Amino acid sequence: MNEEVKKSWFSRLTDGLKRSSSKLTTGIADIFTKRRLDDEALQEFEDLLITSDLGVATAAKLGAELSRTRFDKQVEAGEIQEFIADEVAKILEPVAIPLMIDAGRKPHVVLVVGVNGSGKTTTIGKLAKTYRDQGLKVMMAAGDTFRAAAVEQLKVWGERTGCPVISRGDGADAAGLAFDAIEQARREGYDLLLIDTAGRLQNKAHLMDELKKIVRVIRKCDETAPHDTLLVLDATTGQNAHNQVEVFSEATNVSGLIVTKLDGTAKGGVVVALAEKFGKPVHAIGVGEAAEDLRPFEARAFARSLAGLAD
Repeated sequence: MNEEVKKSWFSRLTDGLKRSSSKLTTGIADIFTKRRLDDEALQEFEDLLITSDLGVATAAKLGAELSRTRFDKQVEAGEIQEFIADEVAKILEPVAIPLMIDAGRKPHVVLVVGVNGSGKTTTIGKLAKTYRDQGLKVMMAAGDTFRAAAVEQLKVWGERTGCPVISRGDGADAAGLAFDAIEQARREGYDLLLIDTAGRLQNKAHLMDELKKIVRVIRKCDETAPHDTLLVLDATTGQNAHNQVEVFSEATNVSGLIVTKLDGTAKGGVVVALAEKFGKPVHAIGVGEAAEDLRPFEARAFARSLAGLAD
């Protein structure tokens, strides 16, 4: 990524995380104005991290480190921002792992799951564009057969990216569609197959059974597939994202996360809480509607933007 593109992405990321970072920076300024770091300040600091969705475990870890290094010393707000950025980056670095496509698989099968409204279908379209631009031959499968709008949306992305979309009629069997898509992708030498799925958590048991069936049927076609199962999470759901990771991981082997809509929320800290609790790779994050607003997750850039710091 050249410097200009990198700079513009950092600017978009910083703008996208404005709501999340302003909550943190305002809180920090309120706590650490000409004040020594005492027990009360530490408690307020940990409470701020928890209310900013970074999670109880992260708050305790950062509180303990802050106490160890700076207790009873005069601390400034800017110093605390730098401290948060450094400590959050350490938590995020192990999970900031790009989604690697093995073009030798023909196709590398990626199953995409998540609740309704998380941005699944749009994310698939953006991923298709990303890998198509890298020169891979990409196919999409419209496995959300319950929502005609999802199928149409994927077809629009198909036209936009020049990637074929495999679809069936309303209410068609999603597992059968996935099987047919893999067979066709294999026959026609595709590098990557992205499979959309229905996102209805409210009738959980039925949906999760269907997801398990899709995985079983995919494995009849290729016992190593799906090669990645991506859970798309809407950042605006905050702590509810934890439950989604647990529920979807029970039904499928969720191998990585994509977090969307970070530009529409003050709950961006949830990415840190998820990294601390689950340790699953965060492949990409979204801070806007455009295709270029979904980018590989970079720990340091995210941590500094969240802490309200310019790079």
